[in-house]
Amino acid sequence: MTDRSQPHTVQVHTTTTTNRFDTGVGYTSTGTNRYSDNKGPSTSQVIAVITGLPVGGTLLALAGLALAGTLLALAVTTPLFILFSPVLVPATIVVGLSVAGFLTSGACGLTGLSSFSWVMNYIRQTHGTVPEQLDMAKHRMADVAGYVGQKTKEAGQKTKEVGQEIQNKAQESKRT
Repeated sequence: MTDRSQPHTVQVHTTTTTNRFDTGVGYTSTGTNRYSDNKGPSTSQVIAVITGLPVGGTLLALAGLALAGTLLALAVTTPLFILFSPVLVPATIVVGLSVAGFLTSGACGLTGLSSFSWVMNYIRQTHGTVPEQLDMAKHRMADVAGYVGQKTKEAGQKTKEVGQEIQNKAQESKRT
C-alpha cells in the first residue's frame, strides 16, 4: 500500500493537429483542396514531373531490354558453355586472376599517389614553421638528454651504494 498524502495533478495540453493519416495527396481531411491557396502545384513541381516521367520511363524500359537481352544470351550460350567447359573454366580463372591483379595494382598505385600527395600538401602547409619546429625539437631533446643524464647518475649512485653494501657484507662474512 502506498501513502497518498500528496495530491496528484495531471496536466493536459491540447494541440491542434492536421490529419495524422494525411497521405500528402491534394486533399486534406476536411475535403478541401490543399492547393486552393496557390491555385495548383508550384512551377518546380510541374517541371519535376515533366522531366522525371520521361527520364524514369526511358530508364525503366532500357533496364527491361537489358534484362531480356541478358536472359536470351544466357539461353543461347548455355549449351556452348557446357560443350566447351574444359577450356572455358581454366580460361575464366586466368582472366579473373589477371583482372584481380590489375585492379590490385591500380589500387596500390592510387594509394601510393594519394599518400605522396598528402605528404606534399602537409610539407607545403608546414613550410613556414619548420625552423620553429626544429628549435622546439632541439629544446625537447636537450630536456630529455638532461633527464636521462640525471637518471643515469642516480642509477650509478644507487649501484655504487649497493656494491658497497655487498662488499661490506662479504667482509663481515669473512670475519665471522
